[in-house]
Amino acid sequence: MSDRPTVGTGTFGPDLVEVFGPSQQDGGPELVQLLTPEGERVHHPEFDHDFSAEELRGFYRDMVLTRRIDTEATALQRHGELGIWAQLLGQEAAQIGAGRALRPQDYVFPTYREHGVAYCRGIDPLNLLGLFRGVDQGSWDPAEKNFGLYTIVIGAQVLHGVGYAMGIQRDGAVGTGDPDRDAAVIAHFGDGASSQGDVNEGFIFAASYNAPVVFFCQNNQWAISEPIERQTRIPLYQRALGFGFPGVRVDGNDVLATYAVTKAALQRARDGQGPTLVEAYTYRMGAHTTTDDPTRYRLSDDVEHWKLKDPIERLRVYLRRNGLVDQAFFDDLDQEAKDLGHHLREGCKALPDPQPLSVFDHVFTETTDELVAQRDGYEAYLASFEGEHA
Repeated sequence: MSDRPTVGTGTFGPDLVEVFGPSQQDGGPELVQLLTPEGERVHHPEFDHDFSAEELRGFYRDMVLTRRIDTEATALQRHGELGIWAQLLGQEAAQIGAGRALRPQDYVFPTYREHGVAYCRGIDPLNLLGLFRGVDQGSWDPAEKNFGLYTIVIGAQVLHGVGYAMGIQRDGAVGTGDPDRDAAVIAHFGDGASSQGDVNEGFIFAASYNAPVVFFCQNNQWAISEPIERQTRIPLYQRALGFGFPGVRVDGNDVLATYAVTKAALQRARDGQGPTLVEAYTYRMGAHTTTDDPTRYRLSDDVEHWKLKDPIERLRVYLRRNGLVDQAFFDDLDQEAKDLGHHLREGCKALPDPQPLSVFDHVFTETTDELVAQRDGYEAYLASFEGEHA
């Protein structure tokens, strides 16, 4: 008989067995997977899903176009058109799986790397480039897209997400049984951010108030140059139990598994069952940002190993092997990706430079007297230079 504490029957809250079934006994199997790196479909007792051919083709299209966004933005930065770019190469499945599991009324709190999730929420990727070009602070409407502005401060969005989830709870939009009303929040962060106080404080508040939030951690195994083993002695998903809610580790390079797990976690939140930590176990194939040189701190053998687990290639193999696509599908998608690339290249160069006073436009929802005084002072300062060029 195991001397492992029985979690869920005391004051700690639910454990994996209670929430997701008997296969999660003692934390295993550790990795939820529905599509192997070789493109073989496997089944899972708690997180299986019947995917239609249309859904599978849609996942593939989403990942290909998301990768093209990343490739084009990286090239634009190299050509001096962007100040910086946060790459997502290799993490397409984690983002598309999580993004497509959302309902329209759900709300997303992103980091600065959720380009695939932004794409799923209908945001023109050109809007993302404006932020990295330095011409705006994020030009999409968060209220329209239910997708927050990118957060540069590491981990801060987790606190924002928990607070918003508590607001949903108080609005009575949780646990009503109405699929068009019940809502959840998903807060994205990386393995590096898991060491931040804001993230852990968010966990505490979410557990204490049973907030309808999914904590989605893309564990790409590198916090810039720090490997994951320097941050934690246990798998990240197991930390959740210490806060009193369940955690699950999913193959973050498997779009099918990521979708199924995130969908289940979001529904649990909408039903009023509280938070879940999803650890999407993946790998950052590129640099942390375009200012980073990963060859200085990691081995090329690791990168080559993870290339064999490419999220797009495994789904491509599955689609071809099962006769779910023809060559025309790939040809059309290739042209669509080329058109997207052209849109980004030309659109980025055409983005207008901001007016100096526009920095005051969106500081607060309602402009304060103090802000007006600051704006007037800055306007007068700018006007003082006009005579010098007369």
